[in-house]
Amino acid sequence: MPEVMIAGIPVNFPFEPYEVQKTYMEKVIESLQNNTNALLESPTGTGKTLSLLCSSLAWLLVKKAQLQMNAQIGNFSEHSGFSGPLKDSLKSGAGKGKDNVSWGMPKIIYSSRTHSQLTQAMQELKRSSYRHVKAAVLGSRDQMCIHPEVSKETNNTNKVHMCQLKVKSRTCHFYNNVESKKDDRAVKGDDILDIEDLVTVGKKLKCCPYYLSKELKQDADIVFMPYNYILDPKSRKANGVELMNNIVILDEAHNVEKMCEESASLQVRTTDVALCIDEITHVMRSFSENSEDQMEATVENSQAKDFTCDDLCVLKEMMLALEKAIDEINVGSEGATYPGGFIFELLSKAEIKDHNQMAVITLIGNLIQYLSTASASPFQRKGVGLQKIVDLLNVVYSGTTHAYKERVKLCYKVHIQVEDKKNHKKSDSWGTLKATNSKTAERVLSYWCFSPGFGMKQLVEQNVRSIILTSGTLAPLKPLISELGIPIGVQLENPHIIKSNQICVKIISQGPDCTQLNSSYQNRDNPKYISSLGRTILSFCRVVPDGLLVFFPSYPIMSKCQEMWQAEGIWSSINNIKPIFVEPQRKDTFNTVINDYYSKISDPSTKGACFLAVCRGKVSEGLDFADMNGRAVIITGLPFPPLRDPRIILKKKYLEELRTKEKDFLSGDEWYSLEATRAVNQAIGRVIRHQNDYGAILLCDSRFNSPKLKSQLSAWLRDHINVSNKFGETVSEICRFFKNAESSLPPPKLKPLLPHESNIGYKENMVTNVTGVSFPTTNSRVLHKSTSKKVVNQYPNSNEVYANFSMDFYKNAQSTYMNEFKLKEAKDLFSALDCNNESGQSTSQSLVNIHKRNIVEIQDVVMAKKKKLKIKPFGFEENLRSSEILGDPVEKIAPTSLIDFVKEIKTLLQADQYKQFQLSISAYKKDGDYTQFINILKSIMENRKMFYLFKGMKRFLKDEHKNLFQEYCDNVKF
Repeated sequence: MPEVMIAGIPVNFPFEPYEVQKTYMEKVIESLQNNTNALLESPTGTGKTLSLLCSSLAWLLVKKAQLQMNAQIGNFSEHSGFSGPLKDSLKSGAGKGKDNVSWGMPKIIYSSRTHSQLTQAMQELKRSSYRHVKAAVLGSRDQMCIHPEVSKETNNTNKVHMCQLKVKSRTCHFYNNVESKKDDRAVKGDDILDIEDLVTVGKKLKCCPYYLSKELKQDADIVFMPYNYILDPKSRKANGVELMNNIVILDEAHNVEKMCEESASLQVRTTDVALCIDEITHVMRSFSENSEDQMEATVENSQAKDFTCDDLCVLKEMMLALEKAIDEINVGSEGATYPGGFIFELLSKAEIKDHNQMAVITLIGNLIQYLSTASASPFQRKGVGLQKIVDLLNVVYSGTTHAYKERVKLCYKVHIQVEDKKNHKKSDSWGTLKATNSKTAERVLSYWCFSPGFGMKQLVEQNVRSIILTSGTLAPLKPLISELGIPIGVQLENPHIIKSNQICVKIISQGPDCTQLNSSYQNRDNPKYISSLGRTILSFCRVVPDGLLVFFPSYPIMSKCQEMWQAEGIWSSINNIKPIFVEPQRKDTFNTVINDYYSKISDPSTKGACFLAVCRGKVSEGLDFADMNGRAVIITGLPFPPLRDPRIILKKKYLEELRTKEKDFLSGDEWYSLEATRAVNQAIGRVIRHQNDYGAILLCDSRFNSPKLKSQLSAWLRDHINVSNKFGETVSEICRFFKNAESSLPPPKLKPLLPHESNIGYKENMVTNVTGVSFPTTNSRVLHKSTSKKVVNQYPNSNEVYANFSMDFYKNAQSTYMNEFKLKEAKDLFSALDCNNESGQSTSQSLVNIHKRNIVEIQDVVMAKKKKLKIKPFGFEENLRSSEILGDPVEKIAPTSLIDFVKEIKTLLQADQYKQFQLSISAYKKDGDYTQFINILKSIMENRKMFYLFKGMKRFLKDEHKNLFQEYCDNVKF
């Protein structure tokens, strides 16, 4: 792999980096060199993840070498007689004792929103030249626990407490084996272990993967973890995440603002407080119903003998007082809002204050552990209400200093609202409907943080060396910086690496019936608009090849459109062209739906598929829609947050208050607008996934024509935006765009098909280039239909960063394989003959040439690996070789396959002969003149080389001519 010098640091990269990658890596290294924070945007498809990993690890290795050298100099100076300033300078950076080499050594903490995104990043690291670095990944017990009893627990909180109890009592033999197995070669070998790998190793060694990961973290150079492990103080403490002197990388950082606010916020309902009281009462009743000795034995067996009856009585009084305090708040129809400091007043009425809050938190924790482990039945109390209260206290008292409380007053609001739960469905901030069960009115206490900077400043206070926030969609940067509230020393808005012929961006203001497309709150129930939107999507389904993604502002809007389109027949019309898949709200069904979509895209008998999804949903980020998986994205509207949601109202008010003090802050309306366009930017990012990808972006809402909204779209997109004037002309333009792109751009990088292959799974679906590096390929309908279960590509950007290697057969593969499928779909000889290769070369010859090149390239790889690979040739190629090499020792038989039959005729006839053959077939089909037809066949096929094909024509003749034809063939002699 080539080594490039970036800002004085040697960086090993898999290929010569693009200019945008060099610029990106320069900014990463500049941030690390100067110990400053950075905000870096680089569009999807520019190799951001690989650039980030290579540059940061290159810097780390140089820094590590410097510190090790300084440590050695420091040790030398101890015995050299140096003293004073010289000795101090020599020892700068050196460590102490046996760990002096690693003292002061920074780590890289790499985080992203989801574990699947972390897995993608780890796959990139495995394929880089930095795969030798020590890496670890932190995950949850949900993903990593292999204890047969604990892993079955569905409630995550109960699972945590069950695990903690078994660890404390040393009754988990998987945990007990960690100490003896942690240095095993399978654990601390050369391989980087992601979560799946850790679980596999844990099962093999019969030791706990969760605690193995914590052991690996100690010596790791880079540690992968989800956002909340860093941004949430509770999670940070629970997972032992050390931030001092370390580098924090927040990838996919377009979610960071929201994550910061949500991790510092909480809601508690009066039903939660009531349940908490009930759970305390339950434990007290257990005390009274059992003798003292029996109860002590029960508690002791549960490892929770840290509370008494008196403790329970005091805690119950506190919770009753808290319930009363919440009920006594004067709440109007719109609810009541108080400054953040009100939460301390409220808790003080329950006698929970600075001096005793930690004791209360500890007591509740002991009770939860008792309830979650002492109850054998899943229907018995598990401490759910107590958990809500302890979560509230942990958030409120994550700091206790005067400065902390002053910040709470500025950054928080306390909102109390009465909800009538009878026949009521609650909608979350983004319009997702959630059913509720309670039939009585209850109060909801919301403790909301409105400043992402509140959490970010806590990170800075931990003496982090540098914080790098990066994503494909961060623009515009200025308002984001004001929201984060931390100093940003390095900024970057990278352009895209694609050219203008790879992207088509249209603002569609009107549907085919000239109805204005506008999904505003006032218009979204308009039947005429919904119908026009459906017909718009139907029109584009006809001209967009392969995968089409359609994004809606929310689930309720998508459901409403679905109902109306089904009633009007629009749904079935779309489904007949492209089978429709709908993003489910339930996580357990999501994988099935997305797998089915990918399978349909790769099915040669279909014209692709259509996926209906929601902005901010799971489809809008983290999944691979490269190449044929997503040729176009339709945005049906602007996903504004619900305007009447109390949290949205208070956020806008909060920003307006800040703006009166400092003009650089966002106004409430600016923030509200940005919330929508950032979600749109993220959805748009699905369509262009690598350097040679292409696709269309169709913004089907007239409001996108606003200069303000255009300016909020990603910088790389703005210069490509065009406004549609006439719908029909726009459809024609989209059609021409795809035809031009298909003819002028390289086809998707596919695995070369070998004839003995029938099933393709992810691990087998790899292309190996001349350097020996393997690259996953994209799903494609030009491949044959796989009978194996489809696997969602979990590594969406892995092919984009290795785009510079070339294999000649790719240039012709797409049209050739597509032609082969046309042949497969032909029902008779006559339609099959019409499927000509557009290049002018016969399909069979193209396939032979491609196949031969594939064999040569595969043999190169095989020779390198000293393995033997038997290649079984195509059926028609066997016939050619038997004629050319073996001298035709036996009489050949015409292929029974219509495809192979046509291929051999095309291969053996000259171009003018083949044209004559086509015309004769057409004439015979039309008028049935057997004599004229047979005379033409004799003139071009009656020879030793072709006669087996001549005889094979019998099955394609009309029934009344077959016997006559057979008699003639029997009498021919050579």
